[in-house]
Amino acid sequence: MSTSTEQIVHDEKAQLDFSASMSYTDYLSLDTILNAQHPRSPAHDELLFIVQHQTSELWMKLMLHELRAAIHCIAEDDLSSAFKMLARVSRIMEQLVHAWDVLATMTPPEYSAMRPYLGASSGFQSWQYRCIEFALGNKNAAMLKPHSHRPELLAEVEAAWRAPSLYDEALRLLARRGLDVPADHLERDWSKPYESSDGVEQAWLVAYRDPKKYWELYQLGEELTDLEDAFRLWRFRHVTTVERVIGFKRGTGGTGGVSYLRKMLDVVLFPEIWKLRTDL
Repeated sequence: MSTSTEQIVHDEKAQLDFSASMSYTDYLSLDTILNAQHPRSPAHDELLFIVQHQTSELWMKLMLHELRAAIHCIAEDDLSSAFKMLARVSRIMEQLVHAWDVLATMTPPEYSAMRPYLGASSGFQSWQYRCIEFALGNKNAAMLKPHSHRPELLAEVEAAWRAPSLYDEALRLLARRGLDVPADHLERDWSKPYESSDGVEQAWLVAYRDPKKYWELYQLGEELTDLEDAFRLWRFRHVTTVERVIGFKRGTGGTGGVSYLRKMLDVVLFPEIWKLRTDL
């Protein structure tokens, strides 16, 4: 005779009474999270749209947590910890890439039914995404403006804009390890967009031509490559999903939509890491 599932639970001595102790729902604040979806339209598919973006913001929260810690660890020469964190960031980015697969099930008529209820709200205004871009070196002063109506958020974004990026700290590390990084790439106005340098590429080439001697720097270069590779995939899936759902209509945030997103595909975060592959 097979054992009933009720008997299995009893035999395993699972705790079933949580009247006096913390439960799973309590620990994860699920009452708050699961009641944070407030569709504004009568459209069935709006819940998908909300959940997809909310879960993406949760993944971005974790990504920022890991990115900031990795930048700190690189500055402190703790590369083993930084490598683990950067690998995790790349895996998080993969989750964000696959999130577009779910949103892509929304057809143009389904999106059109709810779009008027979005107003001017847009992922373009995500302060966490902007902090991620700034942490990865894509600095743009114009992107502070969407947060000027929320001083506490503006402070977060502005701090990321002014701080050295992941790549800035990587180049400082190369210099500390004895590689000849141009001085103007070691101390500069960190809020300015990064400009590629032949001198920086030559420094990376030293590490890539002798990986045994410079193993940690070589590994750092490959961690950065993995991260940007994943980020490019995210951008590509973003633009193709938007084109699939709304075509070439303007975005709710005021941009050209697909035309804007396609321009972002050309942004290279760690240019010398990619160029050296041709010159090796």
